[in-house]
Amino acid sequence: MFFRQLATREATLSYLFGCGSCNVAVAVDPVAGDEDWFIAEAARQNVRISHVIDTHVHADHYSGGRALAEKCGGLYSLHEANAGRVQFPFEPLKDGQRIDVGNVYIDVLHTPGHTPDSICLLVTDKRRAEAPWFVVTGDTLFVGAVGRPDLAGRETEMAGQIWDSLHGKLLGLPNEVEIYAGHVAGSVCGAGISGKPGSTIGFEKRWNPMLSLDRTAFVAALTAEIPPRPAEMERMVKSNLGL
Repeated sequence: MFFRQLATREATLSYLFGCGSCNVAVAVDPVAGDEDWFIAEAARQNVRISHVIDTHVHADHYSGGRALAEKCGGLYSLHEANAGRVQFPFEPLKDGQRIDVGNVYIDVLHTPGHTPDSICLLVTDKRRAEAPWFVVTGDTLFVGAVGRPDLAGRETEMAGQIWDSLHGKLLGLPNEVEIYAGHVAGSVCGAGISGKPGSTIGFEKRWNPMLSLDRTAFVAALTAEIPPRPAEMERMVKSNLGL
């Protein structure tokens, strides 16, 4: 298995990973303008990008997902909740769906809260172990923080959904599972995000201040400290929806 993390604009992290021996890879959360990096890195690894996945419809940057999929011939994928919402064809992903990428497989976890369509990607390398190795958490769980709940305009409801997603889908994973999120410090998508680009489930359970709270306290804390909305948010969302 190979794994690449790209630090890009708006404190965003994008990913390219897959199976080098089977010559196939997946790109996650590419930012507009970075498409050529993915193409070049895939060529360097001698892999074909079979899927380009956005973990949600982004509100803080312009997605390069569709453009990259067109360039590389891969499927552009979003959670199925976006059917009828976005104005372009995409490959819908369902909770519990498995994507095979050679000797690597990805389990799709629907984790609504930051947005209704948010997903995380649980990744296993079958050549290493049958247990999952890492999870790409998008804007649901960050190193040291969790995603903001207000972008859909229902912050109390969505904060509760984030708690449910964290405790129902992520925090029950083995402690050694690594976490790779969608942002580092400097992003407006969460408050208190660390500058470190990776962690583990166990470390976050021990030290992330939001994860030890019960549901009521979590909702109160998360809705009490909401960062300013991203600049040009409405324009970015419209563009990412194809409007």
